[in-house]
Amino acid sequence: MKFLFFANTDWYLYNFRLSTALRLQADGHEVVMVSPPGEFGARFARHGFRWLPLSMDRASLNPLRETGTLYQLIRLLRRERPDLVHSFTLKCAIYGALAGRVARVPAIVNAVAGMGYVFTSDSRKARLLRPLVKLLLRMTLGGSRSLLILQNPDDAQAFADAGLVDARKVRVIRSSGVNTTRFRPADNRQCNEHKRLRVLLAARLLWEKGIREFVDAARLLREQGRDVECLLAGTPDAGNPHSVPLAQVQQWSNEGLVRWLGHVEDMPALLNAVDVMALPSYYREGVPKCLIEGAASGLAIITTNLPGCREVVPRHGIDGLQVEARDAQALANRIALLDDDRQLLSRLGDHARQKALADFDERLVIQRTVDVYAELLRPRTEPEGALPLDVAE
Repeated sequence: MKFLFFANTDWYLYNFRLSTALRLQADGHEVVMVSPPGEFGARFARHGFRWLPLSMDRASLNPLRETGTLYQLIRLLRRERPDLVHSFTLKCAIYGALAGRVARVPAIVNAVAGMGYVFTSDSRKARLLRPLVKLLLRMTLGGSRSLLILQNPDDAQAFADAGLVDARKVRVIRSSGVNTTRFRPADNRQCNEHKRLRVLLAARLLWEKGIREFVDAARLLREQGRDVECLLAGTPDAGNPHSVPLAQVQQWSNEGLVRWLGHVEDMPALLNAVDVMALPSYYREGVPKCLIEGAASGLAIITTNLPGCREVVPRHGIDGLQVEARDAQALANRIALLDDDRQLLSRLGDHARQKALADFDERLVIQRTVDVYAELLRPRTEPEGALPLDVAE
């Protein structure tokens, strides 16, 4: 069988979906990657995958440009003739479903990780787009041979309550998974009361990820005279209107409030060199990749009790620490607590690792995703009560 993965960046496909593609490849299937041009696209060839660049601007609202993008996608699908298209992110889900129907693709899977900018922002642009996006979602998500994958129950409820999709068409798969062998606690990790505490925020540099609150918390900790190092990994996202300007990030770094690392290629090594993963996000997350990577690495997690984030830290004080959104002082207090109580720091890290193994191991996530494919690829003549076919056959 041929599977086609479609996303709005090659970076997303490479970092979040390569493992699923490798599983399908090992089972004897062909996988084609499609995204706008980027620096990660050429890497797919090393793993035996074809990558097809598509001219697409994820921030564009130009009707002529968008019509052209949709036409290109339809032509591509007609040429490739995949058995199943799996589209990721909101815009790609809409376009992939529309193009898939026109091109008569037998099965379509749409994956939306979080509600995203259109549904979470109060900006005028987002408010104007929201009714149109809702209409398009209602038109595209209900195909007879399509399913929608969401990453947390809150989003599933929100989609159903808004009438965007029939609840029977939704499958919840928590996160895109983490390689718990690659991301694991450092062999020499020790609970040292005198070691300088190192706190990391690793994410796209969007305001809604709690970037300002993290920097403000770092300032408060410095004013208290605490020897805590705050690290910021990630780069501004030029395609998102709520991206933190590069000049602002450089200013924070120059002030010594945070150590800005930019894009980090070797995340396992970085996570083994820090103690805490903080994500004070008020973005409508799916399940944040940085949190499950941090949990798998045995870090203490600090995050908000909001959809997506609370999938990783559902129990405050056990799986990690919860903090109020948009509250830098509360975040500083949580970090100070871990600075003072290294036994708690160690205990939360151990529990985070256990949760990652139980709930977010990518082998479990990939199998659940493959099960969704099998559900759609079941022959139409097969009775409803029958077991799904093995997608590897």
